[in-house]
Amino acid sequence: GRPSREIAEQIAAHLDRTGLHEPEVAGPGFINLRFTDEFLAANLLELAADERLGVPLQDPNRVVIDYSSPNMAKEMHVGHLRSTIIGDALVRLHEELGHEVIRQNHLGDWGTPFGKLVEHLVDESLTDGDLSISDLNEFYVAASRKFDNDPAFAERSRKRVVALQAGEPTTLALWRRLLDESKRHMEAVYALLGVKLTPADYKGESSYNDVLASTCDELIAKGLAITSEGALCVFPHGFTGRDDQPMPLIIRKRDGGYNYDTTDLATIRYRSQELKGDTLLYVVGAPQSLHFRMIFAAAREADWLPPTSTAVHVAFGSVLGTDGKILASRAGASLKLVDLLNEAVARARAIVADRSELSEDEQDAIAHAVGIGAVKYADLSTARDKDYVFDWDRMLAMDGNTATYLQYAHARIRSLLRRAANTPVTPADDSAANATGLALSEPAERALALKLSQYPSAVTTTAQHNEPHRLCTYLFETATAFSAFYEYCPVLDAAPATRASRLALSAHT
Repeated sequence: GRPSREIAEQIAAHLDRTGLHEPEVAGPGFINLRFTDEFLAANLLELAADERLGVPLQDPNRVVIDYSSPNMAKEMHVGHLRSTIIGDALVRLHEELGHEVIRQNHLGDWGTPFGKLVEHLVDESLTDGDLSISDLNEFYVAASRKFDNDPAFAERSRKRVVALQAGEPTTLALWRRLLDESKRHMEAVYALLGVKLTPADYKGESSYNDVLASTCDELIAKGLAITSEGALCVFPHGFTGRDDQPMPLIIRKRDGGYNYDTTDLATIRYRSQELKGDTLLYVVGAPQSLHFRMIFAAAREADWLPPTSTAVHVAFGSVLGTDGKILASRAGASLKLVDLLNEAVARARAIVADRSELSEDEQDAIAHAVGIGAVKYADLSTARDKDYVFDWDRMLAMDGNTATYLQYAHARIRSLLRRAANTPVTPADDSAANATGLALSEPAERALALKLSQYPSAVTTTAQHNEPHRLCTYLFETATAFSAFYEYCPVLDAAPATRASRLALSAHT
């Protein structure tokens, strides 16, 4: 029943004020806290002296990250962009925090489409010599068109599926050649993006083919799988559909075939039981949210996921065109990812050529950094659960929260460091200097020091929530604070030598 301001004043009077100015009570009872210059400077120098910049190593876990996961029958399209970029960012974050990270590229390399693709290889006389397909999408479309319009080809394709599933050597050899060609296209995209995925990380659907039956048998033995309307199903607790009827995971169809539910259950069993993953991250689009919640629930009930392990669906939204629809090619088809990335580099190259007198090779290197950086940063800086509009002009803008702005800020930082390296560092003796030798009396200095001090929490919070946009926001705010500091630096240059030493100390920090 007492006034809130009166209570706030009592709280403020009893606070430990180490490193703080006198607390200020404002308005109806807000308590404002402000670091002293000495505390902030000492903290900043402590972070700068740490090779990890204050980011603590965490208790090491084994983190299994599922990302990218394209279908091998086609070239990667824009729909694979976010999984690949977000997943790779999370790999780097968790590695930085000291975890053992196992990358898993769950390739779509099995199933009925490969019957018609292998048969099309035979029809096109591509079974001898090196296989090279200039356009996988056109190859897939041609095989599908033939399957729909040629009954004899369709029948041969069905028999080819049976032969593939039975492990017939000739069919398997052709299937592997087709996968190798698909991987060649896929790896060109990975090289452009600079992601960490390698062939050692490939774990396609086909690798689980031999354990699908045993996965079903184990679920039957544990009383979790029952026959419903002719199909073998698992009904995880808490999932209901229309009319409050339990929702099934169909793990064996009426015809005895298996599907994605079966493969995903076999996959989570492998990652938890054999890879011994403490944390399982699935970087997959938001529309699969219900599917993964059911998979995780079933795995818990089967005791494949122990209480100490965590499974997380790192969901993300879609990439939209300026028309608000899923980004597509001008013809309305899925936009090839390699075409998108090449266009990004080409657009950046035009900008670089217009603004610089560098050599051709230097312009090419900068164009790649700017173009690919723009695409990656536009994705990472957007809250991953939101859709975002793919806008070239905004991505390549020199101002705002863009990769180009950060790259420009980075260039200015390097310029300042070069100047600082040539500035003699002497003990600052003007009234603004403090016991640390680093003065933070000016607003631009304090603002930058505050942002730099937040770096450890920015990294750990981003990893904790698996949300790269948090770190992107921090980087943008820090770059903005640095720009204000950079504009302030000419004032220091014109000042006495003691103030020039502050420039050197501040810049290096």
